Amino acid sequence: ALSGITDIQSDPLTGRPTMLKTPVADSTTAIYAAQAVSAALFARERTGLGQHVRLSMLDTMISYIWPEGMTPFTAVTSEPPAQNVGARDMIFQTRDGYITIAVLSDAEWHGLCAVLEKPEWESDPRYATVAARVENRDQRLQAIETATRDRGTSEILKALDAADVPCAPVLTRQQMLDDPQVRANAIIGEIDQPAMGPIRQARHAARFDATPIGAMRPAPLLGEHTEIVMAELGYGDEAISDLRAQNVFGRKSTGKSA
Repeated sequence: ALSGITDIQSDPLTGRPTMLKTPVADSTTAIYAAQAVSAALFARERTGLGQHVRLSMLDTMISYIWPEGMTPFTAVTSEPPAQNVGARDMIFQTRDGYITIAVLSDAEWHGLCAVLEKPEWESDPRYATVAARVENRDQRLQAIETATRDRGTSEILKALDAADVPCAPVLTRQQMLDDPQVRANAIIGEIDQPAMGPIRQARHAARFDATPIGAMRPAPLLGEHTEIVMAELGYGDEAISDLRAQNVFGRKSTGKSA
């Protein structure tokens, strides 16, 4: 809320700020922190000196939204926009779902006009140039949605792809699980979690060819690895047996690592 991202997400009709429905600030700060730690470790390898890295969620979110969300506020002497220039999104309703279309270049705009059978848009002064399309963004996006409402999702996406217009279907979370690209990426796997049965889990997004991340494992049960960890810390069998007899592990340890 402090960073301005809820203003960017505001409702296009009412102007009411909107919260994001996932903890973006928490997760993004964690990613920034991992990147910062990696950079600090690299610097230590080069210089031999460590350093203290400071990071806040507020600073992270302002940095995160700045390139796109703060463009109208970059020039100090410029007047701030009268309304949220990013209020309307780029999601368009079709006859049987939703799609997104990102048109930036003139070539992509011409391709979109051809697919939507709107040749008059190419010479319309409101849309004839990149600058004009930015200035008349809301009108342009509304016109596009009016033109997509009666078209089927698969039909229009196929035509847009053929015209080299960036586009994608807007999937529900259930549809995402079965998407061909998601399956090809093999990012979602299934593992057996004791007491729960098979569960889905997403692997780490990055893939390392020399140091690959191991296979997904179930979450350990309470105390499952306690004896193994204690043995690694130097506790002998007798000490571990005494602690087991006192039931300090919380459950019977299997002695087997996951």
